[in-house]
Amino acid sequence: MLSDHYPIKEIQQIIGASGTIINDNTISTLLTDSRRITNASEGLFFALSGRRNGHEFVAEAYAAGVRNFVVSHQTEIKMPEANFLLVDDVLGALQKLAAWHRSRFNLEVIGITGSNGKTIIKEWLYQLLASDKTIVRNPKSYNSQIGVPLSVWQIGEKDDLGIFEAGISTTEEMSRLEAIIKPSIGVLTHIGPAHDEGFKNRKEKVLEKLKLFAHCKLLIHNYDQLIDYKKNISVKDCFSWSTKFNQADLYVFAETVISRNFYLRAKYKGKEIECLIPFLDEASVENAIVCWATMLAMGYSPVEIDKRIERLSPVSMRLELKNGINNCSVIDDSYNSDVQSLEIALNFLNQQNQHPTRTLILSDIFQSGLTQDILYRHVANFIKTKKVDKFIGVGEALTAHQDYFSLDKKYFYPDTATLLQYLNSLNLDNETILIKGARTFEFERISQALSLKSHETVMEINLNALLNNLNFYKSKLKPGVKIMAMVKAFSYGSGTFEVANMLQYNKVDYLAVAYIDEGVALRQAGVTLPVMVLNPEVSAFDKLVEYKLEPEVFSFNLLDEFVKYFQSHGLSNYPVHLKIDTGMHRLGFEDFEIDILCDMLEENRYIKVQSIFSHFVASDAKEHDAFTQKQIKRFERAFTKIEKALGYKVIKHISNTGGIIRWPSAHFDMVRLGIGLYGIDASIPVESKVLQPIAALKTSVSQVRKVLANDTIGYNRNGKLNKAGKIATVRIGYADGYLRAFGNGVGKMLIKGTLVPTVGNISMDMCTLDVSNVDVREGDEVIVFNEELRIEELAREIGTIPYEILTNVSQRVKRVYFYE
Repeated sequence: MLSDHYPIKEIQQIIGASGTIINDNTISTLLTDSRRITNASEGLFFALSGRRNGHEFVAEAYAAGVRNFVVSHQTEIKMPEANFLLVDDVLGALQKLAAWHRSRFNLEVIGITGSNGKTIIKEWLYQLLASDKTIVRNPKSYNSQIGVPLSVWQIGEKDDLGIFEAGISTTEEMSRLEAIIKPSIGVLTHIGPAHDEGFKNRKEKVLEKLKLFAHCKLLIHNYDQLIDYKKNISVKDCFSWSTKFNQADLYVFAETVISRNFYLRAKYKGKEIECLIPFLDEASVENAIVCWATMLAMGYSPVEIDKRIERLSPVSMRLELKNGINNCSVIDDSYNSDVQSLEIALNFLNQQNQHPTRTLILSDIFQSGLTQDILYRHVANFIKTKKVDKFIGVGEALTAHQDYFSLDKKYFYPDTATLLQYLNSLNLDNETILIKGARTFEFERISQALSLKSHETVMEINLNALLNNLNFYKSKLKPGVKIMAMVKAFSYGSGTFEVANMLQYNKVDYLAVAYIDEGVALRQAGVTLPVMVLNPEVSAFDKLVEYKLEPEVFSFNLLDEFVKYFQSHGLSNYPVHLKIDTGMHRLGFEDFEIDILCDMLEENRYIKVQSIFSHFVASDAKEHDAFTQKQIKRFERAFTKIEKALGYKVIKHISNTGGIIRWPSAHFDMVRLGIGLYGIDASIPVESKVLQPIAALKTSVSQVRKVLANDTIGYNRNGKLNKAGKIATVRIGYADGYLRAFGNGVGKMLIKGTLVPTVGNISMDMCTLDVSNVDVREGDEVIVFNEELRIEELAREIGTIPYEILTNVSQRVKRVYFYE
C-alpha cells in the first residue's frame, strides 16, 4: 500500500527498532507478502509470523528488489544492500507505524464494526458521500490486524474523510485497531453469530467491538441491540435506529415493496420521512437503514439522503473467475475501479498460469484524489510490475494518457460501446482477461460478451474458503512438514487449474492426481509444482515423462515396467513414490514383500525414490484407533528398511485429512490434504466452524404452478401433494449430479431461506419442489447445498459420503470461482 515518503531512519525511530542503516532509502510502500511486491525500491517488508513465518520469505522479497525489512531476528543469508530493522514484535511495529502515520492527519474518520454488513456499509457510505468528500477507505475487506494498518497507511493530505472497517475474532484485538483508526464517528452494524467461537459468549464479543468507539464523538447503532449495553457506551452523542421501538432517533414504522424496491417510512425529529431502497433482501435493507441513520446523524437532509440512497448500486467485493469464449478465462471485477482494488485484482491475475497471455481491460478511475498525471503514471507502473501482456483502456482519461503505458499490445477506446464494436477485431484467444471498470462504464456488458453461455445451474467455488482451510491445516503441522494437496477427480469436483493455481501460489509442496491425463492437464495450465500420479498406466508412460509427472509404484510388475521403460529411453534417477500396504488392502507392497523390494532398489540407477507412503484406513474413527496404531508401526518398519537399502533419506507420509488432526505423531515428513481442503473433515465438529465449505451449488426456478390435492407429478406418477398447493420446477437433475435418490421428499433445497422438499422423481435435467408455503417466482435462486445446507446433510439423507456428493456434480454445471 502506498502513502507519503518517509526516510528509513525516521521509521526506525517511530517503531523503536535497532539495527544498522546501510542505505538512506525512502519508504512509501508497506509490504507483507513476497508474492505481491510493488514499488520494491520504496518498499518496507514486514516479516510477519503467522501460519507461515515471514522470515522464510525475506530472501524472496530481496530477489524481487526490496531493500528494507522489519524483522525479529537477522537472516543468515547474505543481503549486502539491505536495511534490517530489528524489533521484538513485527506486527506491533506495523501497527505502530500506521498509528503514527494516522496521527499526522486531522481528517474525520468513520469507524465501522459489527458481525455482518461492515464491508457493504463502508462501500455504500463511500457511494453516498463521495460527491462531497475525498474519501480514503479499506480496499475490499482489509479489516484485520494486518489489513487495517495497511488501509490507514493510504491516508494522504488530499483526504478529508476516512471510512475504515475493523474486524476481530477474539478478545484483546479491538483496542489495537482503535489506536490505528482513531475514529471520530462510530457505526455498529448487525450483531450476529459470526466469530462467536472466539469469545466466551455474545456479551463478551459485543463489549470487545464497542472498544472501537472509545474516543468517538458520535455513535450510530441499532437501538434494539444495545439496550442491555447502555452503561458500557462512553460516547456522548448516540444516534439510534429501530424497526421496533419508537424511542429510537430514527423509528422505521412501515415498509412496502414498490416495483422491486423497498419503500420505508420513518419518524425522525417528530416528522415523517421516507426512503426508497433499491434492494429487497433483508440484509441489504438493514444495511441501507444503517446508512440512512448515519447520514442523518451527520446532518444531511432527509430529502437529499432519499435521492442518494435510491441510486445505491450493488457491491461486489469478490473477483469472479469463469470460463470465457475462445478458450479464455475471464476475471470479472466489472463494478469496481480504484487504485487499491486494482492492485488486489492484478495480484489475482498474476496467479493465473493456464493461458500464455494476461490481458487487462480497465476503465478510467474516478475519486482517486490524485491528479490524472500522477494517477495514470502509477497505474502504468502497476501494470508493468504485474507483467500484463495486453492492455485495453476504456475512457477519455486513459486515452489521453496512453503514452504512459509501455506495453507492445495496447488499445484505447473512448467508451464501452466503442470497445464492444471492435471487440472481435482484438482476437482475444487463450488469454486470462481481467475486466475492471467503474460502474458508470457498464463493463458487465463486456463480461457477458466474453463469457461462455451456460444454463443457470452453477457451482460457486470460494477460493478464500479454500485458502482458509489450507491455512488451518498448516497451523496444525510442525515446521518443515510438507503438504501434498489432493486435486484428483477434478479437485473433488471443484475444478482443475483454478484450484491448483491457488494452491501453487500459496506454496503447497506437492499435488496428487489419480491419472496421468489429470497431471497433463495441470501442466498444460501452467502448474509447475511436483505432481504425483496415483494410478499410472503403462500405456501413457510417454506422457508421464514428457510432462515431468511422478508415478506411484505399488507392485513389482509396475516397478519392472518402469525400469524397462527408463532403461530403453536412457533415463536415470526418475522420481517415483513407493506405496506400502499397511491395511487398506487395495494397492501397495505388503510386509512380506519389503525385503525383496529392498533388494530390487539397491543400486537401481533408473529410479530415485522421492517418497514412501501408505494410507490410513479409518484415521477419523475412534473405534478403529488400535488398527490405526498398527498401521503406523507397520509403516515405520517398512520405511526404515527401505531407507537403509537406498542409502538416502526420502519423504515419508501416511496421514490423510483425518489423520492430520487426530494423529499428529504420524505427520512424518509430509501429510496429504484431501477433502479437508474443500471444507469437510469428519474428525472436526461442523459447529466449530474452523473449516469453510468452499462449494455452493445453485440453480433457479423455471416455473411455478398450482396443483390440486393428489394430482400426480413427474415420471411414474410418484409425486403428489396431500392438499392443494404449489410446485416449482427447478433447473437441475440427475445429469447435473443431483441423484435420483433425492426424489420423493428425500432431498430438500433452500428457497428464500426456507427448506422445501422434492416432489416426485428426479428427472434428467430438472426436478420439482413443494413450495406451497413460500412466495416463489420464476427466476428465483434455489440453493442445493452451501454453508447453511451442508453437503454432509445431503450425504446423510441418501446414505452416502460427502465425497460422492461433491465429485458427482456434472462437468456441464458451470463453475464460477470467487476470490475476495
